[in-house]
Amino acid sequence: MKIIYVASPYAGDIQKNTEFARRACRHVMEQGHAFFAPHLLYPSLLCESVPAERQLALDMGLVMLSACDELWCYGDHISQGMMAEIEEAERLGIPIRRVMEQENNFVIGKVRGNTQAEAPTPAMAIGMV
Repeated sequence: MKIIYVASPYAGDIQKNTEFARRACRHVMEQGHAFFAPHLLYPSLLCESVPAERQLALDMGLVMLSACDELWCYGDHISQGMMAEIEEAERLGIPIRRVMEQENNFVIGKVRGNTQAEAPTPAMAIGMV
């Protein structure tokens, strides 16, 4: 069973977007996988309207992304938060799938971006002369 990081819009119409995210998570389960959806977890603990808390939620989500097998991006709109998740998945070499809704069903796209990230090169060696 894979762990799928679910990315979908949250800000704006939070009630509508939360319901969409729940449907996306159910879709992941129906595909036989476990899910992690930070935008369903962290807003219950942190205040979205407080910039420092919103940033903390985004940062924690990105940390958890590294433990996931794939990133699935749901919906026809890529939000700013989702773009950060996509960029981090690309950096980490985590496969990314776009999932679109068509006629009340989700359609999973092909895998994109699964090249492993290289460790950063040190700027200078310590103690080497």
